[in-house]
Amino acid sequence: MSHFKSLAQKVINQTQLKQFHAHLIQNSLHHQNYWVALLIHLCTRFHAPPPYAACIFNSALQPNVFVFTNMLKFHSQRGALSDVLALFDQMQKLDVKPDAFVYPLLIKSAGKAGISFHAHLLKMGLDCDKYICNVIMDFYGKYGHIETARKLFDEIPDKSVADWNSIISGYWNWGNELEAKTLFDLMPEKNVITWTAMVTGYSKMKDLKNARMFFDEMPERSVVSWNAMISGYAQNGFTEQALSLFSEMLSAGIRPDETTWVAVISSCSSSGDPNLAGSVVNMVNAKGIRLNSFVKTALLDMYGKCGNLDMARKIFDELGVYRNLVTWNAMIAAYTRAGDLASARELFYQMPEKNIISWNSMIAGCQQNGQSAMAIELFKEMLANKGLRPDEITMVSVISACGHLGALELGNWVVEFLTENQMKLSISGYNSLIYMYSKCGSMGQAKKIFQEMGTRDVISYNALITGFAAYGNGIEAVALLSKMKQESIEPDRITYIGILTACSHSGSLEEGRKVFESTQAPDVDHYACMVDLYCRVGKLDEAKRLIDCMPMHPHAGVYGSLLNASRVHKRIDLGEFAANKLFELEPENSGNYVLLSNIYASAGRWEDVDRIRGLMKKERVKKTTGWSWVEHAGKIHRFIVGDHSHELSLEIYRVLRDIKERMRNAGYIADKSCVLRDVEEEEKEEMVGTHSEKLAVAFAILVSEPGTIIRVVKNLRVCRDCHTAFKIISELEGREILVRDNNRFHCFKDGFCSCKDHW
Repeated sequence: MSHFKSLAQKVINQTQLKQFHAHLIQNSLHHQNYWVALLIHLCTRFHAPPPYAACIFNSALQPNVFVFTNMLKFHSQRGALSDVLALFDQMQKLDVKPDAFVYPLLIKSAGKAGISFHAHLLKMGLDCDKYICNVIMDFYGKYGHIETARKLFDEIPDKSVADWNSIISGYWNWGNELEAKTLFDLMPEKNVITWTAMVTGYSKMKDLKNARMFFDEMPERSVVSWNAMISGYAQNGFTEQALSLFSEMLSAGIRPDETTWVAVISSCSSSGDPNLAGSVVNMVNAKGIRLNSFVKTALLDMYGKCGNLDMARKIFDELGVYRNLVTWNAMIAAYTRAGDLASARELFYQMPEKNIISWNSMIAGCQQNGQSAMAIELFKEMLANKGLRPDEITMVSVISACGHLGALELGNWVVEFLTENQMKLSISGYNSLIYMYSKCGSMGQAKKIFQEMGTRDVISYNALITGFAAYGNGIEAVALLSKMKQESIEPDRITYIGILTACSHSGSLEEGRKVFESTQAPDVDHYACMVDLYCRVGKLDEAKRLIDCMPMHPHAGVYGSLLNASRVHKRIDLGEFAANKLFELEPENSGNYVLLSNIYASAGRWEDVDRIRGLMKKERVKKTTGWSWVEHAGKIHRFIVGDHSHELSLEIYRVLRDIKERMRNAGYIADKSCVLRDVEEEEKEEMVGTHSEKLAVAFAILVSEPGTIIRVVKNLRVCRDCHTAFKIISELEGREILVRDNNRFHCFKDGFCSCKDHW
């Protein structure tokens, strides 16, 4: 017995721990509770892998209170709070009576549910112990009512420094700076933890000036004190100050611990600067820092945010059994940030357990990478998981996904979910609703949400202004600019882009000029809006003159407006000028080649059409496929030109033929100028007649109730022939047809379009 005890005292790492364990197995001692408890204690001390510790625990034939207590400590140290509670349940089922000092550990692990363990202690009459009382007070300071914590504090006859520190930290947790500062001033004797609590508290309040003042006034500092101030800077985005203080820490001869490195690495993560990240990694390597799972996870996150996925994945794989939820979530977020949704999804479904952050990373990742339908499907999958409740971050992503799809039915379903579950939204949530309704063509609802908001910010205004801009409602957009100023909300560059776009889409040249002239330091996007405005009202030469005198280099959007206007107004000279500039700026954008081809095709210059097609082939540029989609019965139905894949394809084409016949009788003649091939007229008419947006409208007519609004979304700009056709169809069918293309909304009603042909 004494021999093995002596061996245990010499164990200094995991390798020696396993050797000691092997000796116990050879001597058939590994089943005895004394040795099992000791082995688990050593696992905790040397951060052994959880499966290894679990294997040791399971080797006990009838684990006693010491075995259970040490295993509880192991789970607690690695932050596996659910494992702590599960093990306690197992302990109760086996009727192993915990001693009093298990309860503080349980209270710390249980979060808000810790109140039930306080009740246990009251029944057992163990709540009077000074240490236990301090833990209970600390619990109420974090999760319960701070008044309860204060009552417990006031009832302690001989208050220790730890008691004062707990109540001060409790008030900081509840954001009560006044009480925390008052108690600090009243405290008869302060230690380094007290001062550190003040630094941490002010940092949480984002009052870094006071945090630094307390830090500088500290009589003595521990590594925890330095960590508190460095973390304060890091968490509030002050990377330079965090790294400067870290340098001071090293100069003062303080040895950084794991928390320090996590804070410093996290600071580099928030900056997203690969060079800065590289310098920190070099420092870690130079100092021979032992990288535990927390530091490695911070490094993984940093590499992910700096775009180095190979290094992030290398660390992820190296962590192996030490991976936790934070590690998995960081790797998934790295993939979604880089747009690699396939790898993100693969990891997501491999995760041993998922939390709300895991789901939010995937849902937001899909939404931000243009996979909005997938985001909504993931949300539905999440709802089927009864153990999880969506939060506002989830809902903002889902609402935005509905807006991107123009899926009003789904959007309304999400809003009903919010109401039924009594979910309260912050200003960010309401802004996403304005965006969603605007993108779904429901400006009345968007305006209603805006007007009902108690507090609005510049994003609220920008969301509504952008919505009006897409509709070409310049009057409403300009009125909102005045309202902003009345509410002392400063317009930003996005505001002016929205206003100018609204003026452009409504053809309001003079109003647009005034807004442009009032814009302080207009950037290239503001000039692009003005060029677009000139182009839309047919003043192409003025647009060209503005381009020539721009104080900065024009970007593709500037030349794109001129190219499209040249197609509309048949200005081959300006079209060629704009297209050649665009071929240099964005050689892979097929739309520019197509527009120039359209200009040549409308002029019958088929050799030039073939030349452009040859250029596309040479540059390996592929024409973007045009998609149109309609929402029906909670599903998105997509169509491409000449599509026959839909299950109702026969009925759709029957409706289309019927509409064509009625349109001809109403005087419609197909506009075949956009067909890029020198083919027979009948074939040209067939080509334009089966455009994706026409198929979508025919499908909507087939499946929807007469008189209801038809809503179509297209990923490209609606063509001239479809635009003309929808004006006629709206009158023939007595239906409002709302088409959102990649540029704006078109509301077709009674034979007219809301854009007044400014598109």
